[in-house]
Amino acid sequence: MSMPTLTSSPPTAPPRRTGPGPSPSPRRARRPRAGLGSRTAVNGVLLLMSFYMLMPVTWLLLAATKDNGDLFGRPGFLLGDFNLFANLADLFAYHDGVFGRWLANSALYSVVGSAASTLLCLAAGYAFDKYAFAGREKLYGFVLLGLLVPSTVISLPIYLLASKAGLIDTYWAVLIPALANPFGVYLSRVFSDGYVPAETLEAARMDGAGELRIFFSIALPMMRPAFMTVFLFSFTGSWNNFFLPLVMLNDHQLYPVGLGLFTWNANLSQYPEQYALLVTGSLVSVLPLVLAFVCLQRYWRSGLTAGAVK
Repeated sequence: MSMPTLTSSPPTAPPRRTGPGPSPSPRRARRPRAGLGSRTAVNGVLLLMSFYMLMPVTWLLLAATKDNGDLFGRPGFLLGDFNLFANLADLFAYHDGVFGRWLANSALYSVVGSAASTLLCLAAGYAFDKYAFAGREKLYGFVLLGLLVPSTVISLPIYLLASKAGLIDTYWAVLIPALANPFGVYLSRVFSDGYVPAETLEAARMDGAGELRIFFSIALPMMRPAFMTVFLFSFTGSWNNFFLPLVMLNDHQLYPVGLGLFTWNANLSQYPEQYALLVTGSLVSVLPLVLAFVCLQRYWRSGLTAGAVK
């Protein structure tokens, strides 16, 4: 008696293409897309934050078009009789043009002081990165400790030192303390590590170039984004600096624009005609910061991401 055998059906061949169309491909898994609700929520939060940050500037711009009567007689977010140009003329003519002097002082403190501070920071960061010397990391850590000390804490010791040196009521009393910028040193070292290759410096030394020439002719051009980034941060801090000039300066001819507007605000009860001048002066004092960020924002963005990718 013969045993039954199990027969398996022959494997089916894959279907052949019958037309000129492309061959069928397996369906790929689709990546999950972000929901419409989450994107709407994120954009809504960003819109609210933008509105919150721009609302004071918008009010300032609208208030600068009003005279003293319109400032108190009309709602804050309504245009006035467009007295902006008249307010600007009165602003720069008030007290023999003292506001223009304050703007020039702020430009001196911010531009000259920030340029010198930035160059010093780049040199220090370059030295900490490229030179090996005893106690380098300890000294670098000591410099970074300055980030933990608020500027108001050291204002009194700086005032005592400036008093001993006879620098009170001079430009140097504000310019010299602004040279110290621990964050600028940190950022400069990060840029030096990422933008200045050591092989280029070694090749320059083999060609007989000195260290100063290497720094100014090779390293400094490579660190141009670092210069603009540190300069922007230093410029913003110097332009908004208030407490140090308040401590160091007594002569109103040496005031920066922020301290000068503060003195006008303190005297509003005695000189109510300064309301429109104060609002217009506040608007003018904001414009240099806006222009600086608009012109240098690409360097600022590159500075924030420096060292993020290696």
